[in-house]
Amino acid sequence: MPLIDNLQFSNWSPKIFEQLNAGGVHAVHATIVYHENFREMVARVEEWNLWFEQFPELIFMGRNGEDVRRAEAENKTAIFFGFQNPSPIEDDIGLVEVCHTLGARFMQLTYNNQSLLATGCYEDVDSGVTRFGKQVIAEMNRVGLVIDMSHSAERSTLEAIEISERPIAITHANPAWWHPALRNKSHEVLTELTQAGGMLGFSLYPHHLAESSQCTLESFCEMVAEAASRYGIENLGIGSDLCQDQPDSVVTWMRNGRWTKVMDYGEGSASAPGFPDQPSWFGDSRDFKNIAAGLLAVGFSQADADAVMGNNWLRFYDESFGPQQ
Repeated sequence: MPLIDNLQFSNWSPKIFEQLNAGGVHAVHATIVYHENFREMVARVEEWNLWFEQFPELIFMGRNGEDVRRAEAENKTAIFFGFQNPSPIEDDIGLVEVCHTLGARFMQLTYNNQSLLATGCYEDVDSGVTRFGKQVIAEMNRVGLVIDMSHSAERSTLEAIEISERPIAITHANPAWWHPALRNKSHEVLTELTQAGGMLGFSLYPHHLAESSQCTLESFCEMVAEAASRYGIENLGIGSDLCQDQPDSVVTWMRNGRWTKVMDYGEGSASAPGFPDQPSWFGDSRDFKNIAAGLLAVGFSQADADAVMGNNWLRFYDESFGPQQ
């Protein structure tokens, strides 16, 4: 069974690569962009290329589902690039294919703000997918770059699901009926997403969890079980949103980018703008075994637990990363 975490933004290091290996994580969707433009994104790719060269016994670039199978066979981790903002394509639709060629496999249409493509979840008015956004969705469909609406507002998300000819993803969020965080998703969105064949990656970021850092493993796994009963097991996976070893200063770049001089606290309390503590049962990639055991404890069959822990994402990778048929 492949183990896939479909979203991390960790402060990458040999220690973390070794923990991925120790945890048996065969694939990670790694955020390489928040607000970077195209040239800055290329610099992130260069950093990863150097890591691939330095640590070939642990990691390599992933481009398709077969690379996950290779990682499982060789006891390595395939790294799949993703953007949390469409900033690398700037205002040039031709850069969609270029980014895919460089290894990008997921791109959010927005972070928290309005973008050239759609509306982010922190805007007061959600005007939906823009004219440019519709064209970019079609181009992303064509080349095999997955549309991610994790940080997008309600109308924009529903429109993206409808407009896209291929299933989209919400790579890291939880149901709002479990915890009504602004970043979590409504029952309507999750229903439309999964009925269209899209994937939801359950987040382990404390601001997305009921009871935050004090969330229990049982509560999380019971939420996954309820989601399976509502939406079916086949469109659910994990997107931990793990931000391991990141300094609190990184939050300023995530929230502010270059667009404001005022601290934008975004998710969480204004009195504690840094990264929140992880729940005790999920501190790093070695703890995925706790989630797998927790799913079995709340009544999942082994096959259904395996689906959530990796098999569903693997099927989605197989179907989503290549050219449109």
